[in-house]
Amino acid sequence: MNSPRIAGKRESRLVLAAALAGVLITAGCGSSSTSGSLGLPRSALAATGVPKAIPMVAVGQAKWQGMRIRVVASAPVKFVVFTGTHEQLVKPTAKDNMHLMVMLNDVQTGMAIPYASVWATIKQGSRVVYDDRQWPMLSKYMGVHYGNNVALPGPGSYTLSLLIGPPQSARHMEYANVWRTPHRVTMTFHWAGA
Repeated sequence: MNSPRIAGKRESRLVLAAALAGVLITAGCGSSSTSGSLGLPRSALAATGVPKAIPMVAVGQAKWQGMRIRVVASAPVKFVVFTGTHEQLVKPTAKDNMHLMVMLNDVQTGMAIPYASVWATIKQGSRVVYDDRQWPMLSKYMGVHYGNNVALPGPGSYTLSLLIGPPQSARHMEYANVWRTPHRVTMTFHWAGA
């Protein structure tokens, strides 16, 4: 497993458990989507860690109970994890070569769906090369999404599996009976390298 890049493993797990309210439950059914070759220039990351005009490449998308699940990648970025009482700066490592972003939106309205949990597992063949949370994120450029930096071992074909946990919130009646169980989405992509 790719260990969190904040504080200690135990503290990270406690922060995650509190922030995501224990919604990482394994279950769900699969759906898939395939996209083309991905590759991002590492030079897109400014020395300050703030993205310049960087390319966003589509990884894939799927739909589930009126939820659009869209995955894109950019160059790795610096970000801050803020839990309300604790703040930690996360910087890309030398091995990171992409920032994976998952957008969850209502198909009818286009509105972002917050308060869910997203866990990403990437395999190359049968070997797991990434297995970590996607942090709930706010971005001026990408809006509400779930993301994290990823270090892929090199060019090749990969399988991305997302475990989408149900949004943990009060719901108006139009959302009372959807997104109540975890859902797994699987897609394949080709990474051209950074």
